[in-house]
Amino acid sequence: MEYSLILQNLHVVPSSHVKNKLFLFCIMLSLWGYMIYCCVGYCSTVPNLAHGSVSRHHNAADTDNTESSLGASRDLLNNENDLDGKGEEWDEIRGEVKALDDNAMSGFLNESESKKLPQAIIIGVKKGGTRALLEFLRLHPDIRAVGAEPHFFDRNYDKGLEWYRELMPTSSDGQMTMEKTPSYYVTKDVPARIHTMSKDTKLIVVVRDPVTRAISDYTQTRSKKPDIPSFESLTFKNLSAGLIDTTWSAVQIGMYAKHLERWLQYFPMEQLLFVSGERLISDPAGEMARVQDFLGLRRVVTEKHFHFNPAKGFPCLKRPEGNSKPHCLGKTKGRTHPNIDPEVVQRLRDFYKPFNNKFYRMTGHDFGWD
Repeated sequence: MEYSLILQNLHVVPSSHVKNKLFLFCIMLSLWGYMIYCCVGYCSTVPNLAHGSVSRHHNAADTDNTESSLGASRDLLNNENDLDGKGEEWDEIRGEVKALDDNAMSGFLNESESKKLPQAIIIGVKKGGTRALLEFLRLHPDIRAVGAEPHFFDRNYDKGLEWYRELMPTSSDGQMTMEKTPSYYVTKDVPARIHTMSKDTKLIVVVRDPVTRAISDYTQTRSKKPDIPSFESLTFKNLSAGLIDTTWSAVQIGMYAKHLERWLQYFPMEQLLFVSGERLISDPAGEMARVQDFLGLRRVVTEKHFHFNPAKGFPCLKRPEGNSKPHCLGKTKGRTHPNIDPEVVQRLRDFYKPFNNKFYRMTGHDFGWD
């Protein structure tokens, strides 16, 4: 009988105690699981998100930028939407994963951080040097920038500002959020849409000699589609008459003054900064000083951050405090251009000259392309 009572007591009393411990253990396990999910699980999903973004760029390649100021573009080369080959696709994804991974961890450590709509946007132009500028800016501690191009204002506007905000990295009150989508500059509806989001948005445009830019555009596409027509045949509606085909987007993008007129209907010139793509290569520190001043930032990114790579023909990035190898842009950058008939090049220069002169007057800066 005593033995039975002892067994009963051993069964009842410890059972209640164990249940309490198990209950507390389950609560702790749930909390730790949630914390691990926030810190690690979220970051592990980023490659899929980034890849989805890249896939959308390819799938919509034939429909983007058809509403430029000059009407529908005869874009045989998918100029506005394709990422720059698989190498650049990986660079985009890798940069996005690293940025969002850092953001998730810093957001966990600092609850004051949040996702904000961008205060500054690199709006153009394609093959002007926008990727280089974004990478240079990301060295600045007060800049938080999304790596992949969101294409919100030209392709995903119907998804709403909250969708757009969720694409942005987390930032603190003292940091500036940025993004870059080069096709914005030449897309008709974008100025009004950005103005609706915020009339105080700062806009950066990287411009380059329009003839060189057009050849670079063509070179990029030919690397993916070797069987496309020649540059000369795409440039002219009628080769013998010398009539330039302005519906080809490779030509159309370089008519900078035409596109700028539309932007000035919504934003004052003081909110636009035009960065020289040529100087971004020859004097990156000097051009970055202008950009940082325009954004109201300290001049943190200086000459000590750059190392010129003679093989690629443009500067690579280095961290001044370390001895690590300089980081260069992907292999898709710095391609060798094909040889173009000098007469075709000259005709293009003659075509662009009045547009260039007007652009110089509008911006108050002579870029020296003529």
